[in-house]
This record gives sequence, C-alpha cells and structure tokens, in this order.
Amino acid sequence: MHDSQPVTVVGIGADGWSGLAPASAEAIRAAGVVLGGERQLGLLPAEVRARRVAWPSPLLPALPGLLREHAGSGLCVLASGDPMWYGIGARVIEALGTERVRVFPHPSAASLACARLGWAVQDVDCYSTLARPEFALLAGLAPGRRLLVLCADGRAPARIAALLDSHGYGESTLTALENLGAPTEASTRMRARDWSGNTGSLVTLAIECSAGPAHSRAPGLPDSAYDSDGQLTKRHVRAITVSSLAPLPGELLWDVGAGAGSIAIEWARTHSSCRAIAIERDPGRADRAERNAASLGVPGVDVVRGAAPDALAGLSTPDAVFIGGGLTAPGLLESCFAALGMGGRLVANAVTMESEQLLLGWHANHGGDLTRIEIARPAAVGGFSAWRSALPVTQLVVRKEEQ
Repeated sequence: MHDSQPVTVVGIGADGWSGLAPASAEAIRAAGVVLGGERQLGLLPAEVRARRVAWPSPLLPALPGLLREHAGSGLCVLASGDPMWYGIGARVIEALGTERVRVFPHPSAASLACARLGWAVQDVDCYSTLARPEFALLAGLAPGRRLLVLCADGRAPARIAALLDSHGYGESTLTALENLGAPTEASTRMRARDWSGNTGSLVTLAIECSAGPAHSRAPGLPDSAYDSDGQLTKRHVRAITVSSLAPLPGELLWDVGAGAGSIAIEWARTHSSCRAIAIERDPGRADRAERNAASLGVPGVDVVRGAAPDALAGLSTPDAVFIGGGLTAPGLLESCFAALGMGGRLVANAVTMESEQLLLGWHANHGGDLTRIEIARPAAVGGFSAWRSALPVTQLVVRKEEQ
C-alpha cells in the first residue's frame, strides 16, 4: 500500500460497541471500509456507515490482497479483544509496516479472565488453540501452575479436559469463561476428569494444575519419556548435546538422522518460539518422532522423511545443525556446515570408529572443539555392583565464523 492514510486495527470485545473506548469508536466511525469476522461486524451499530467486508476462509493467505484492495479507503480492521495477543494486529503490521498501522486495543481475554479469577497475568502461561494445536499446552503442565487457553470452539474445553486426564492431570480444576465482558458472561467450573458437555464458542479456559507428572524444560529428559526402538540419544549425552547446540529463542535446528526426535524435541522445549526440523529416512522412526513431539507438547517440530544430504534441499536456513545419524553419508558433514549462516553451530556425535575418524579429520582441517563423553552406570556383577560404561561418544562442536 502506498496511500498515506494509515490502517487502523481496533479491538472489540464481547461487550460490543458499548465497551469501546472513545478513540476506538471514533476510529471505526471514520473508516470507509471495515474488515472483520461476521460476529465482530454484527456488533457495529447502524451509525457506522463504512462498507463491511467479512473475512474469507482461509483468512491469512487472503490478507495481503485484501489490504491492497482497500488501500486508500480509510481501512479499519476489527479484532477480538487485544489485536496484538494472538490477534490479527501483528499480521497486518507484518504486511504493512509499523508506520502504516495504528492499533487500538481492547482488554484481552487473558486480562479479563485473570481479573475474574484474581490471578496475576504475569504468573500465568497463555495458549491459543486458534494458533497452535491443543497438545501444545502439555509442555506447560506442572503441579500448581495456572494456564489460560483461548479456545477455538465450544467443544475445545471437553477435548482439553480429556487430554489433561489422559496425562495424569485429571484432578486439575477447569473454569470455562464464556463471553467475557458481555451481559451474557457465564462460567463453568469442575475437575478435568468430571468435565462434560460443551460451552459457547467464545470461551477462555482457565486451568489450575493439580499434582501430576511433569517434565523439566532443562535438556536431559528421562529416556522413558520417549517411544523408541533404541535409536535414541541417551539422557546424559542428550543434555550435553543440547547444551552444545546453545539454543536461543526463535532459532531453527536441523536434527539430521533424528531417530526418536529427542534432540529436536528438547531444543524446541527450551523456548516456545524455538523450531526444529527432524530429518529421518526410516518411516517408522519418523512416525515415532512425530508422536513424541505431540506427547511432549512441542508443535514446533516438523518431521521430514528422507535421507540426508538429499533431504536437506529446500529447507529453511538453520541456526544450528545436529548430526546424530548417517554421519558417514558422503558429503553430509560438508552440506550441513555449508547450510549454516554466520554464527551458526554444528554439533556431530560419533560412536563408531569410522564416524569418529570423519570428525577427527574435520577437526584437523577446519578446527572446532572435540569432546569425548563417557558415561558409566552401576550394574550387578554377581552379588556385587560395578560401573558399566556405555559406548563412548566423540562430539565435535563447530561455530561458523567469517573467514
């Protein structure tokens, strides 16, 4: 859009026109075209003369074209609640730039829910099943934690209750808050295992976690957390490996030869914005990696079925690469290192003598840090105990720097 007139994004709540701040109402009155969902458009009174255009489905692919089409028309985009909290506001700014957009927020569903419940917003983990799958909230389950879930529909609370019960949190207290801020506001409260029935479509679900099983966000989950055929980076080596990869928020990992997907999953668990691509040639293992990612609450892991290095073609540029399998495939180490941007990290683990020789040769020619990891655990020897060592792992860590 090249017109100088800014686009306004206005948040409107379930309380409708009467709940708008004066500046928000004026922004809508001044508009020539108003884009929004059918429900949101239906909340506008007759005094709003703007042309009303309902969102198509799917929305996001059509958004840039709609913004171009109505450029210069005095465009106003309606959003539910706070447009910058799982809302359309960020998408509009992404398309047009900050200088072309003015945002008028309404209290978010999270703010209203916490006000009703007496919860401090900063102490609550928030999720949206509009933006991410429901299993993503599994990563937030821990005894005593409080979660808010912006639900996609009125059937979601029942599905989430069943999900919690199946993962050992059936005693958790759920409160479904419907139509927050509207005269028709209502709430339903019961234990997850007792939940029955559906709610209205505009619902925020509050979860007070009971005692239950929990997995640390720190790398090194128990091996039992994964479904595996044995192709799994074991717990202590995994903790060292993820630490060596040094994930930062928003970064992307390639997990090459992913097996059960444990490195990709624990990378993604370090922060909700971290993403990983798990490359695995064995179909059964690839399926296991997907199931493991879902059971541990990390939708940010995508599984690519294929053998590296060929399967790497066309993938997004990684910030880090881990090679845990297939290290002896011709050209794999070189292809992975070449794919990194400056500052990217490559970590490779070798167990066999042949793969170790590759790492030693790379280190001699290109540098990096070598570490030998040896783990021993007690085992029975007759009526006594002795340390039994696992196969040692040679690890190469390389950071790509300007030459």
